[in-house]
Amino acid sequence: MKKFLNLVAALLLGVAVTSCSTVAFTGRNRLLLYSDSDIFNMSDQSYMELMATSVRSSDTKRTVTVSEVGKRMTSALKTYLASVGQEDVLAGISWSFDLIKDREVNAFCLPNGRVVFYEGIMPMLETPDMVAVVMGHEMGHVIARHGNERMSKQALLSLVGTVASGAVGQTVSPDAQSLFEAAFSVGSEYGYLLPFSRKQEYEADEIGLYLMAIAGYDISQAPLLWARMAQNGSASVPEYMSTHPSDENRINHLIKLQDKAKKYIAKH
Repeated sequence: MKKFLNLVAALLLGVAVTSCSTVAFTGRNRLLLYSDSDIFNMSDQSYMELMATSVRSSDTKRTVTVSEVGKRMTSALKTYLASVGQEDVLAGISWSFDLIKDREVNAFCLPNGRVVFYEGIMPMLETPDMVAVVMGHEMGHVIARHGNERMSKQALLSLVGTVASGAVGQTVSPDAQSLFEAAFSVGSEYGYLLPFSRKQEYEADEIGLYLMAIAGYDISQAPLLWARMAQNGSASVPEYMSTHPSDENRINHLIKLQDKAKKYIAKH
């Protein structure tokens, strides 16, 4: 048994070492076991299935706002990353921005860069700066490859279970498609995306704030918007916040990041 456990430990260590990378903007170490191309292909399929059963919003003004904010932020990001020699961060990502007819207070982005806002969240986003807060957060998840990271952790747990159960003649090893569907399946109890970890949510907030600064949006609106959403959700928590950290710590975190974010304004 000792030799068996040592073998498992060596296998996991090898996987972790060869699959480790760092997150753009924050430098945090992460474990990615899947290729971007595989996850992007699955994201494309999920996006097509979603849009085939959804109705695009007829609210032209808000649709244009979402699109314009998204294009401005992604364009500024591309220029910035090129200036610091990190163009590969966006390799394979195809950004798109949709507003769909749905009263849920929600928004999400698939790993391939497909950003979707729901009409229900728009009354809270009265200005392009406020739209940029949510847009930046969702883009942050994509840039940090949080979806891949979440799937990779699940795969490692599955690997441990498979190796361990193999000792007693059992195997349980979900493939990448199964892990993707579990994390991003349409109609799950959490909405279109299962909740990210608190660490990933804070990181998406941080990256989103930097993206706002790079694109020239008012970064002071970020903590104000989350405070507004928290107040609005005091009686009935909006769907968008039910799977996100929305407490005072999150707002304080965004306030503390203001000075760091301002450094990116000069590079715009």
